[in-house]
Amino acid sequence: MIRWLILSALSVAGAAQAQGSQDVAPAQKGGKPASSTAASALEMPGLRTSPGLRVRHFPDEQIPAYMEADDISGDPSSEILLKGNAQVRRVDGVVKGDSIHYSNETGDVDVKGNARIMRDATLVTGPSARLNMNTYSGEIDKPNFWIGASGGTARADHADIFSRSQMRLTQVTYSGCPCEKPSWYIKANSVDLDFDENEGVARSGVLYFKDVPILASPYLTFPIRKERKSGFLLPTYGSSSKTGLDISVPYYFNLAPNYDATLITRYMGKRGLQLGGEFRYLGETHVGSVSGTYLPSDRDAGFDRYMYRLTHRQYFGGGFYADWDINGVSDDNYYRDMTTLGLNTASTTYLPRQGRVGWSSNYWQTYVQVYKYRTLQDPDAPIVPPYDKEPEIFLQGARYDWNGFDVRMDSTAVRFRRPLFQGNRVGPEGDRLQAYPTIAFPIVRAGWYITPKAGLNYTQYSTSWYNTDWNQLGSTAPYRGTDSRTVPIFSLDAGMTFERPTTLFGKESTQTLEPRLYYLRVPYRKQDTLPVYDTSLADFSFEQAFQENIYTGGWDRIANANQLTAALTTRWLDANTGFQRAALSVAQRLYFEDQRVTLPGETPRENVRSDFLVGASAALTDTLSTDIAAQYNPYDNNWSRGLVSARWSPQRQTTVAVAYRYQRDPVNNIAYAPRGQNQVTLALQWPFSNRWYGVGRIDYAFHSDPGYTGGDSNAPRVTQAIAGLEYKGDCCWTGRVVFQRYAVAANDTNTAVFFQLELTGLGALGTDPLKLLDKSIPGYQPVSQPASAGTTFERYE
Repeated sequence: MIRWLILSALSVAGAAQAQGSQDVAPAQKGGKPASSTAASALEMPGLRTSPGLRVRHFPDEQIPAYMEADDISGDPSSEILLKGNAQVRRVDGVVKGDSIHYSNETGDVDVKGNARIMRDATLVTGPSARLNMNTYSGEIDKPNFWIGASGGTARADHADIFSRSQMRLTQVTYSGCPCEKPSWYIKANSVDLDFDENEGVARSGVLYFKDVPILASPYLTFPIRKERKSGFLLPTYGSSSKTGLDISVPYYFNLAPNYDATLITRYMGKRGLQLGGEFRYLGETHVGSVSGTYLPSDRDAGFDRYMYRLTHRQYFGGGFYADWDINGVSDDNYYRDMTTLGLNTASTTYLPRQGRVGWSSNYWQTYVQVYKYRTLQDPDAPIVPPYDKEPEIFLQGARYDWNGFDVRMDSTAVRFRRPLFQGNRVGPEGDRLQAYPTIAFPIVRAGWYITPKAGLNYTQYSTSWYNTDWNQLGSTAPYRGTDSRTVPIFSLDAGMTFERPTTLFGKESTQTLEPRLYYLRVPYRKQDTLPVYDTSLADFSFEQAFQENIYTGGWDRIANANQLTAALTTRWLDANTGFQRAALSVAQRLYFEDQRVTLPGETPRENVRSDFLVGASAALTDTLSTDIAAQYNPYDNNWSRGLVSARWSPQRQTTVAVAYRYQRDPVNNIAYAPRGQNQVTLALQWPFSNRWYGVGRIDYAFHSDPGYTGGDSNAPRVTQAIAGLEYKGDCCWTGRVVFQRYAVAANDTNTAVFFQLELTGLGALGTDPLKLLDKSIPGYQPVSQPASAGTTFERYE
């Protein structure tokens, strides 16, 4: 075997010049690392701010060539003939064959017998080939293609290669399925491939599935690599009781690496033709999107319907930033009527309209924002809209481990305004100024800790409402006044951790014992006449048991407290891996004085002990886990709240999850609190055979309380039901049919059914239910696994 290396002096010079020369992202130019820019925190899925790093090669005519064959003859500076296992290698490609005639001056290669051409993981084979190595132009008879790292394959009668990135195939059969016998393929009279544009164009193309034509078009486009490209996306289709036949045809615009757009045409049999779209953009210092829909003259509703959303985040440098999130719809029933197939957006109640300008540093952060809500009312279950903040000024300063102290100060100044509701303004409007400085001294040692903390909460109101006591709405004469409140807050948090070796389920384990005490002292301050803007009673839970206030949201009420919370947790950890096999927690709060601060309509607590909180979790086996959480009232001898759940996953793509939730009605002694809950949920993914899988979920709500007489909305009913079948094909395809029924309002439901045929390497025909199944079924795993990403060395020889 003879090996020759042809390397000109110009090539050596070119190598020295090219060494270290790479295209860099714009953020790195000027000597500033990209990671140091604020834009490194900005993300938009699928977009990037630069094409990425690319190596600059030598000029084509200066690239050195390495040759190998059983026999080599000729002049290395001009014409060379290689026979037997012949190959010509360059940094940008490889050509192989039984015999190769190579011209060093022109770069022409004539391959006879078993021609193989490789470049960027694309392999072309054929009986013979003619190619220019400098321009990568030429032709091949009867070629077989393995295209890029995507695994796509093609067979053709003839291929004309125009350049490094462009070629034309005639009488082609193409498939993105890497199987030996593809389940789908495209036949076309001609196919143009453009690797730089990541586009294949099939003319007079027909899509075959299982040798059956399912789609024909005079012009079909498809991606060559697993990257974005412009063109029609596969349509989605289905049917629902709200929209009738529902078909969407999206067109994607790959405008640039850092911005793109999608235009969606959607036909709804009951409503008409809707146009929608989304534009996304990403820069070094900004990111955002604009989306919306428009349906002229809804056939069912009788008026125009629309939706829009604008989001943006901007970094100015020096810690300054701005952002906004603006949403709007034509009417309250938009999401209930237009909910997208497979995604339950009908429960959308509040649409934010927010604009903010802020600044942050190591110890300080501040912003000014306007935050307004669009409340989507359900006529059968109206709600009082939340207050808008017009504007809110926020300031926070924090310094931790400052000579052992943690110092923090939170302050807000807000102008509250409630939007019109049923023709009237309800409740107060006004200003609230709040400041809460705190200081703590954590003492942390091996096995124990103790943290004393003290703070002073000052709040001032300047309020306008329709009565001197804003809880009574009988007067129509406006009242204006100011009031303030200053409340000192002191807490002491202490805990210990003990460990011992033990066994659990026959395995070596480490058991911990973790007692914790939390003492809270807040003196009483009269607050009955203060308005309530954004404050509500928090659910009693393990987390809330160690909080400074029983109210959450704002600070319109600060409950008086002289109380001690005691908790005990024990865990069993696998001695080898540290995996938590089981845990048990119990907590109770002891009160040393009665509750005197309440929300309107709330009955004050008089008990000296709170409910018991109990929580337990266990991984009984590697496939079976359970969780229990309960709240027990020792005075009434009943359960106030409970959750019992279990999940069994005996193997991959197999799971059964069941849960029961209970909450008494009314909650926490507040007359206007939401009704309780009494619901059971069953969700599963189960294989019926090696190919057939069943998926489903059902949520069934019982009477929330036997004594409730509020009407039919409290009657037992199925609040959500999902049932579906998945078929895992032999190669490169999966079929799904899913039925979904869910509540869109207090007395209204929507029923939908949709289908999907997923073709690996091409896309999916129909509506994608995977987001729905992933959200609704704990532990759900798609039966069709995505193909692994390839590299440019996928078929390196």
